[in-house]
Amino acid sequence: MSPDAFITVGATVLSGGFAAWGARSARRTRRQENRDDFAAIKDALNERIDGMKQDLAVQQEQITGQGAAIAWLVTDRRSLVSTIRNAGLKPPAPRTIPERARPYLDHIDV
Repeated sequence: MSPDAFITVGATVLSGGFAAWGARSARRTRRQENRDDFAAIKDALNERIDGMKQDLAVQQEQITGQGAAIAWLVTDRRSLVSTIRNAGLKPPAPRTIPERARPYLDHIDV
């Protein structure tokens, strides 16, 4: 093989490589790839937010149920005290409400 053949083969391979690189660059830019990465991250974050919203709904339901239970207990305690007083007995002295629970009991008139 002559040196001209080697130069021709080298030039062909080199131009083929540049053509492949150019075709890929023309098809997908780096900015497009970054945008696709952003879209994937955004989708993952939206899924996590949806999961957190579902967890929040469950927790809100639990808190609502706990509030109803506390209100029922206060009402039941009052009815027991009135029943004891109507029977002519003296009810036991009420225990003090812990400081930690006091802010949660303000709305039910304790």
